[in-house]
Amino acid sequence: MDQGLYTAKATAQGGREGRVLSDDRKLDLKLSMPKELQGAGGDGTNPEQLFACGYAACYQSALQLVARKQKVDVSDSKVTANVTIGKDSENGGFKLAVVLEVAIPGQDQENVQKLADEAHQVCPYSKATRGNIDVEIKAVQ
Repeated sequence: MDQGLYTAKATAQGGREGRVLSDDRKLDLKLSMPKELQGAGGDGTNPEQLFACGYAACYQSALQLVARKQKVDVSDSKVTANVTIGKDSENGGFKLAVVLEVAIPGQDQENVQKLADEAHQVCPYSKATRGNIDVEIKAVQ
């Protein structure tokens, strides 16, 4: 990185059954272990949901950047990040996989896929995960 522009800072306490708090206190969230992971469920969020929110928002900004350069209107676009946690049979423990669903009303599926693939090259989350987790980019209607 040439120059840092912004640093987000958050602290977790209590793991998946605890809390997360950003240093500016804009986020103060209870965490709950999903039933699918042998947890109680509960009314809190979880790291996978938080990662999905961050990735979807960051990726959509990258999509807007790419589209703006090509003079394509993506103001009604939506990006849905599906973040799955599963067992890692190769190395033990767990690993993540992501499917990004990209919808751009008024654009054909081929053009949506092209823009989505280009956004994947510039998105900071995509750069951070490239080669580390499986990420599928899917154009949807």
